[in-house]
Amino acid sequence: MTPAINAAKKAKITYTVHEYEHDAAAPSFGVEAAEKLGVPPERVFKTLVVDAGGSLAVAVVPVLLMLDLKAVAKALKAKKAAMADVKVVERTTGYVVGGVSPLGQKKRLPTVIDASAEGLETLFVSGGRRGLDIELAPADLAALTRATFAPVAR
Repeated sequence: MTPAINAAKKAKITYTVHEYEHDAAAPSFGVEAAEKLGVPPERVFKTLVVDAGGSLAVAVVPVLLMLDLKAVAKALKAKKAAMADVKVVERTTGYVVGGVSPLGQKKRLPTVIDASAEGLETLFVSGGRRGLDIELAPADLAALTRATFAPVAR
């Protein structure tokens, strides 16, 4: 089990673990997950770590969309935001890029989930490694990560 799965289990929320054979040559890990799991890509979200005014934060956005850095900065009440350095992301979260989960990170970071997630019954996020996703209710994800919802994708 990964720290993400353990966090969901410990919280006693309803979740489902989905595994698939990851292809290292896949151009988009999120789109690959949607295809291999047979779910609409609108339900699969990627976890991105940003540097928001000198502090790290997490943005959870649909895999088909891009993170709007201005919108995430606004949501985090920062002057600006930029993608965080890969080595810093891996050291801070405890996950390898491409398998970063919003759950079970080594250090709890402020988290923003794109507002599009609120209308979904369940969504899929990384389970903590490539080829592993966890399906859960958006409200449970927000509760476990102490996240807010905001329109941060475009």
